[in-house]
Amino acid sequence: MSPSEPCAAPPRRHKLLSLANAVARYTFDGMQYAPGGALPVGAESVAFGREMIRQGRRNLHVVATCASQQLNLLCAAGAVAKAECGFSGLEVYGFANGLRRAVESGQTLLEDYSNLAMTLRFLGGALNWPFVPTNTAIGSDIQWHHAAEPAEYPSRTKIPEIVDPFTGRVVGALQPLRPDLAAIHVTFSDPLGNAIMLGTEWSRFELSRAAKKVVLVADHIVSTDCMRQYPNLVRIPDIVVDAVVHTPFAAWPQCSPGLYDSDEAHMKLLNDALRTAEGYNEYRRQFIDPVATPADLLRIIGVENAERLTKGPTSFLADPFRRWLLSDTTINALLEAN
Repeated sequence: MSPSEPCAAPPRRHKLLSLANAVARYTFDGMQYAPGGALPVGAESVAFGREMIRQGRRNLHVVATCASQQLNLLCAAGAVAKAECGFSGLEVYGFANGLRRAVESGQTLLEDYSNLAMTLRFLGGALNWPFVPTNTAIGSDIQWHHAAEPAEYPSRTKIPEIVDPFTGRVVGALQPLRPDLAAIHVTFSDPLGNAIMLGTEWSRFELSRAAKKVVLVADHIVSTDCMRQYPNLVRIPDIVVDAVVHTPFAAWPQCSPGLYDSDEAHMKLLNDALRTAEGYNEYRRQFIDPVATPADLLRIIGVENAERLTKGPTSFLADPFRRWLLSDTTINALLEAN
């Protein structure tokens, strides 16, 4: 090679890990954890939460713009010491019973913020701000009631008031969030960690920049050519991603727009089971402990049920991307070579 010839860039190493290995490598007791998802009962890394339960994680501090069945399950498992959320519930499926029991028993401290406040806190963490000036929630119980200090009312420490030095106007100050780990559900990821999300994004963009470590939990793995074809849709780039986990139906029993609808029957079954400790134990025996691989997950969902869920009204959204899907054989070969 002559001195004038450019050097070829070395091949980039893929970031694919199995779900079990990702949880073992990136999670620990007592961590601040963000189950990155979207919609109240939509795309969320529920499979990652189930694996954390399998591996016995405890004393978690969960932070989320929107927390649904994953927080519900983690609370029922006794794994959550504190949760800070903009929304925590199941909408038409009823109040989250695992979360309810954990909060009412004193096991879990639940701190309430608005959805906007949580997104701003992730944005502040992403930008490394010392605090985030805000107008949201000011003058409400979200500002004045501090779950960590219930005797202090109105609270002066949860969203303290500050003075805008330019106008003299009084605004609130939010504490930025920099979670130890974000496990972010995405529709498509390439092996390097570039990701495309179909449907509403919520705060996954900000969260991916705020978290100290980021694991993508992807329904499908695609070739990097897909990301080059749609660079404007790559909202999470590989530079901020530490690992990629391939888990079809990763959000089940919740939905993933463009791929599968919510499993309404299982959403109700799960929440009903979490009403009692005995119900949770039986649910875990049937639907958590036996699930170690994507094949196990498909088995408990049921092949016919899974096929039905994929034929919903949003399935056309994924059509432009299907030509780049990597086969299970290719993905498994990459995992084995890692």
